[in-house]
Amino acid sequence: MDIGIVFPQMEISADRGGVKAFGQAAESLGFTHISSFDHVIGANLENRPDWKMMNYTLASEFQEPLVLFGFLSGVTESLGFSTSIMILPQRQTVLVAKQAATVDILCEGRFRLGIGTGWNEIEYESLNEDFKSRGKRSEEQIEVMRALWSNKPVDYKGEWHSIPDAGIAPLPIQQPIPVWLGGGATNVVLRRIARISDGWMPQWQPNDESLAELERVHGMARDFGRNPSDIGLDGRLPLRAENSDAWAEGSAAWEAAGATHMSIVTMNDGLKGADAHIRRLEEFRSAVPA
Repeated sequence: MDIGIVFPQMEISADRGGVKAFGQAAESLGFTHISSFDHVIGANLENRPDWKMMNYTLASEFQEPLVLFGFLSGVTESLGFSTSIMILPQRQTVLVAKQAATVDILCEGRFRLGIGTGWNEIEYESLNEDFKSRGKRSEEQIEVMRALWSNKPVDYKGEWHSIPDAGIAPLPIQQPIPVWLGGGATNVVLRRIARISDGWMPQWQPNDESLAELERVHGMARDFGRNPSDIGLDGRLPLRAENSDAWAEGSAAWEAAGATHMSIVTMNDGLKGADAHIRRLEEFRSAVPA
C-alpha cells in the first residue's frame, strides 16, 4: 500500500517556501504521493448568513492543484501526485486534459487524476457551467480525456463535446492517465465507479458498513465484466494528536481493506504553517515506519 499525504490547503497559505519545504519533507520521509482537493472560487458570506459550508468561503486560500503539482514536480524527484478530488464538470474538458498531460510529463508518469462532481452551485455559476447535468457530463468528459491522452488526432461528437479531428501534444507518459473517482453513497455514483474508474477515493473509514459498500462496487464491476482488482482504492486517514496511538491501527485497517493507496490528513487539527504540518508527518513516520 502506497502511503501519501493530502496537501493541507488553507493551512500553509500563500507561502512558496512552505509549499516547497512540505513537498521535500514528504519525499525525504518516504511518502509516495501528495494529493490535493479543489475549490476554485469561494462564496462571500456577508450576504449569505445561512451558508451551509462555512469552512469553504471567499476567505479560504486554496492552491490550484495542477499548478501546485507542476511546481512540486520541479522541487522533488520521486513523488507522485493526485487530485482528490478535482471538480471536473465545472472545468473545460480539453484544457484539463492538456494540463493533466503536462503534469504527468513533469512528474514522469506518477500522476492520477481524481475527479468528482462537487456540491457548490456558486462555483458552477461562476465558471459558467451547468450544475444539474454534472454527473452524466463527467462520464463524457472522461471518455474525451482518455481519447485525447491516447491518440494524436481525435474526431469526437458527443452530447456536450465536439472535437473536429484535433488533438493535444505532447501526449502524457501514461496513455491514458489513470482517472479515479470520489464520492459514493448513491447507486448511480457507485455504478459509475464500478463501470469506468481506475480507482475509488471514498470518504469513509473501514468498518462493516463501508466494507459492504466496497463489496457492492466489486459486485457491480463483475456485472460490467471488469475484474474488481483493476479498481484501486485510496483511503484517507485523519491524524489527530489526541488519537496518535491509533494511527498505526488505522493504517493497518486500510491495508486489510485492500487499499492500494492511503493518504494521511494533517488538516483540521489546529496546525498552522508548513513547519507544524511537517512535524505531524514526522510523528506519523515514528508510529508507522516507511
